Amino acid sequence: MELFTNWHTWPRTEAELRRLLPAATCDTVAKAVEFATRYHGDQRRPTGAPFLEALEVLVRGAGVTDPDVLSAAVLHDVVEDTPCTVDDVRREFGDRVAAMVGWVTKPPDDGGDPKAAKKAYLAGLRDAPQDAILVKLADRASNVQTLRSLSPARQREYYAQTVTYIMPLAATRDWFATWYASWQAEHQDLG
Repeated sequence: MELFTNWHTWPRTEAELRRLLPAATCDTVAKAVEFATRYHGDQRRPTGAPFLEALEVLVRGAGVTDPDVLSAAVLHDVVEDTPCTVDDVRREFGDRVAAMVGWVTKPPDDGGDPKAAKKAYLAGLRDAPQDAILVKLADRASNVQTLRSLSPARQREYYAQTVTYIMPLAATRDWFATWYASWQAEHQDLG
């Protein structure tokens, strides 16, 4: 299973992006990074990684070059984890990017059953547009590649969610289907 944990700083990421993608695409992604950095500050994922892993999965793994999809990957947590709103994203990046970010943002806790809400959110992704699904697949890949760093109970829960809700979304996308199958084989003890 290939890991995507190398793009931890924007200068390192940008240098590689500029070798792989057209300048205009890199400029668009740089704008998204600047926007995300403004909101995230020094926030990190629970594993300690910054918010660039989903971008790395899409570019280095899946070969995605669409600047809107790549921007949404950079912005995928900004509404969920900061005071930023989908409307803020829309004003800066347009309807398509805002829609993708909206699809991959878990709804706020309404005081009900959080596990049921998470299941409903994950199940609802089957109705998402294809570009939003790409962002979610990359987001989840960036999360589950370091699954072993979580507590055993959280590992089993995240594994079950991924197999039940995310892997079916990956099934018709060759690179993601292969990557998730490899990931599942390496984590089958959690099933």
